[in-house]
Amino acid sequence: MSIRFRLVVGLGNPTAKYEKTRHNAGFWLVDELASSCRVVFREDRRFQGLVGTLGREKESVLLLKPMTFMNRSGESVAALARYYKIPVQEILVAHDELDFPPGVARLKCGGGHGGHNGLRDLIDKLGAAGFCRIRIGIGHPGDRDAVVPYVLGNPGYEERGMVARAISEVIELFPAMLRGDLEAVKTRLHADLHNDVR
Repeated sequence: MSIRFRLVVGLGNPTAKYEKTRHNAGFWLVDELASSCRVVFREDRRFQGLVGTLGREKESVLLLKPMTFMNRSGESVAALARYYKIPVQEILVAHDELDFPPGVARLKCGGGHGGHNGLRDLIDKLGAAGFCRIRIGIGHPGDRDAVVPYVLGNPGYEERGMVARAISEVIELFPAMLRGDLEAVKTRLHADLHNDVR
């Protein structure tokens, strides 16, 4: 599968209150990517988000952090995608994933929202679910009723370190993603001894 990504989105909630919460794992990844590539985010009210540009001119990749809060992320993403005429299949979305333990990251293209409200709104506003996702494991509290306080809670030191290591591995593989070598990325992530989850 060869896809050239033109937009990389990190899902999360704005403001310092949510900065360190598990639900902001998508923000953490995009922040790390921006830092490693020396990309500076700027506020763009047209898209209700923070936008950065990686690369130059026709080869550039846009980075986006929606400032709409998680449940309305699609408004920001759809506005930017329409403006720059970016098709759904050229969008890569990083988000927290309850189904994987901390330390696990997976790449997936297409599929449903799996109960994730940010993905739900993206699919609704984009009108399609064909974008690719970087799923960053945060673990599950074990009780469905405890999910909301869990994702909006802060991980402990060891847990955050495990998530950070998974994000670092994804960042290392980002050049391969930009080349469109997604199968190689999937193979590497799935083969990792620390990511022994299907």
